[in-house]
Amino acid sequence: MPNAAVDQTLKTTPFHARTAPLVRAQTWRRWAGYQVASAYEPHPDREYAAVRNAAALLDVSPLYKYRIAGPDAARLLDRMVTRDVSKCRVGQVLYTPWCDVHGKVIDDGTISRLDEHTFRLTSAEPNLRWLSMNSVGLEVSIEDVSERTGALALQGPSSRTILQHLTPADLSALKYFRLVHTTVREIPVTISRTGYTGDLGFELWVDADRATALWDALIEAGTPYGITPAGIWALDLARIEAGLVMLDVDYYSSHRAVIEDQKSSPFELNLAWTVSADKGPYNGRRALRAEHARGPAWGFVGLDVDWESLERIYAERGLPPHLPTVAWRTSAPVYKDGKQIGYATSGCWSPLLKKYLALGHLVAPHFQPGAGVELEVTVEHRRKRARAVVRKLPFFDPPRKKA
Repeated sequence: MPNAAVDQTLKTTPFHARTAPLVRAQTWRRWAGYQVASAYEPHPDREYAAVRNAAALLDVSPLYKYRIAGPDAARLLDRMVTRDVSKCRVGQVLYTPWCDVHGKVIDDGTISRLDEHTFRLTSAEPNLRWLSMNSVGLEVSIEDVSERTGALALQGPSSRTILQHLTPADLSALKYFRLVHTTVREIPVTISRTGYTGDLGFELWVDADRATALWDALIEAGTPYGITPAGIWALDLARIEAGLVMLDVDYYSSHRAVIEDQKSSPFELNLAWTVSADKGPYNGRRALRAEHARGPAWGFVGLDVDWESLERIYAERGLPPHLPTVAWRTSAPVYKDGKQIGYATSGCWSPLLKKYLALGHLVAPHFQPGAGVELEVTVEHRRKRARAVVRKLPFFDPPRKKA
């Protein structure tokens, strides 16, 4: 009997009717089974510039979204993640990783407390099974609302001004990592003061059937302020400047790692601040407490590549320095005194900081800020090493982000 036909077509987001006509270079990419834009123009320069100088509008709908409700909703999340969810007030948002029993990170995302007994969890990968396994014996409902919830990120210095034209909520009173249930031109939305760019910005959560109306309202109000639809390439540049980790790029989920070396703890991902030192039992607590006591084996750091060194290794081949126009997501070895001490996982030329930056993992004790290292760079098919300095993350942290 023949197998039933399998639909392998990528899904489209609730904003696709608006975003698809804008993708001039057909630079589509796959994100969590969805078709999304790498960039709307052939190069992301203008889209990135909007993030840092005006306002960029990004479709982030492919994020997985779970609605967790019931008397034990907070208890479920608290036993699963490393942050102390009991301290999360209604209207507050927490960024957090969650770990296996060995203290290795499975995924990371945000927890939004929508009301006393209702939360929304976002994640990069499917987590319904993991949530269900952890909810045994608890009075809680878990619902995957990914497909019926659209999500937009409005990011940049002008984002608050644009959004304030459209909503009765007082956005000047909305603190960093807080949310408000309100309307945008009578469209019910939840607005959170969050984002993945390290800049002033907001994320808007809307029922999928109202998504295009929300997009239209934002574009209309934002046009006088230079609002620009932006794709993943622009987001990647911004998040590297902000020093934000990305699953499957900077680390692997412990559930899919093949060997132990592919796993990372929160301490090894520069996320020590997300690990509660005093809350009750949760997945990985014993292992994380032991690791905290002895110190992490690895550190996740910024690498600031020395320009003169980069210029020299290209000049040896008679070439000017080659600078990437989009962020790279590959593994590049890092050395110290001729010995490999780690690897970079992503990097870019920062248009704002005018520096060649990378994010990488270095083994102890080499991840202290200010340490000199060497990053492998391929020049005309030959492996060279450019000098670099270990930097504390983020590279870019403007006061307006939290103001």
